[in-house]
Amino acid sequence: MNQADVLEISRLTFFVILKAGGPIMAAGLAIGLLIAIFQTLTSIQEMTLTFVPKIIIIFGSVIVFMPFMITTVLEFTNVLYDKIIGLG
Repeated sequence: MNQADVLEISRLTFFVILKAGGPIMAAGLAIGLLIAIFQTLTSIQEMTLTFVPKIIIIFGSVIVFMPFMITTVLEFTNVLYDKIIGLG
């Protein structure tokens, strides 16, 4: 295994992390932005107003995006297994 292989695996790992976690983080960011705008417009500064909707939306998006996340991680695992086999 040379330096190029390590960099390639690192690059693939980074993109898998972004692909698997990106939709969940985007959903949390979007709902957080909407709640912040709502709080600014109404001058309501309730702390639970920010946490409860975020938890619900993130939990729902995990359920919705779970097949995509599993597929992404399994494809990456298969690529790693193929690279391990190619080494030996």
